[in-house]
Amino acid sequence: MPAILFVEDDATISMGVEYSLKQDGFQVSLAYRLEEARDLLKRQPFDLVLLDLGLPDGSGYALCKEIRAAGDTPIIILSARDEEASIVLGLDLGADDYLTKPFRLRELISRMKAVLRRRGPVEVSDRTLTCGDVTVVAQQAKVYKNGREVVLTALEYRLLLALVANQGRVLTRAQILAQIWDVDEDFVNDNTLTVYIKRLREKLEDDPQNPALIKTVRGLGYKAGN
Repeated sequence: MPAILFVEDDATISMGVEYSLKQDGFQVSLAYRLEEARDLLKRQPFDLVLLDLGLPDGSGYALCKEIRAAGDTPIIILSARDEEASIVLGLDLGADDYLTKPFRLRELISRMKAVLRRRGPVEVSDRTLTCGDVTVVAQQAKVYKNGREVVLTALEYRLLLALVANQGRVLTRAQILAQIWDVDEDFVNDNTLTVYIKRLREKLEDDPQNPALIKTVRGLGYKAGN
C-alpha cells in the first residue's frame, strides 16, 4: 500500500482527496502547514508527496527543494498557478510532475500511478534504443548522450522512451498523454507537455532552439529522429 503525504492547507480539498485515495488503496497522511509536513517526513518514509504551493507558513517550492535534496521521493505539485514559468520552476526544483487546480480525482490518481511507476518500462523493458547520439538502456532505466549519463525525472524518462521507441513516427499529443499519464488529452494543462518537451530538449539537444532529436510536427505532435 503506497504511503502518500498530502500537503494542502484547504481542508475541503485535503479531506476529499484523502477519502478518494484511501478508497483506491493508498495510505494517506495529511499536513496543513510546511512545519507539519517536515515533521512527518522526519518520522517516516513516503512513497510520494502531493504538494500544494500556497501554504500558511511558506511556499511549497521550498519544501520541494528540501525533499529533493534529501533523496528521490517522488513529488507532484498541485497548484492553481498554470503559467509556464511556475511549472518550469517546480520541475527545476525537483518535482516529478505538476498538476494544476482544479483537477479531477481520476486525473490525479492516474498521474500518481504514472509517477509511482518510476522509470518503469513502456513495453521495451529489455531493449537498448539509440536515436542519434542518445542511447536509452531501458532495462536499467538510464539515458546516455555521447556516452555520458543524463539524469532525467521519472516522467521525462517515460516521455523520451515513448518517443524513441517510436522514432520516425509522429506521436500525437493524445497518444503521448495516454502513454505517459494514462489520461485523456482534456485532463492535462496545455503548458505541461510543452514544458516537458522543452526540458528534454534542454538536457539532450546540442541546440535546443533547433532540435535534431525531438522534433515538433506542426499541427500533429512530436517525433524522435528523422
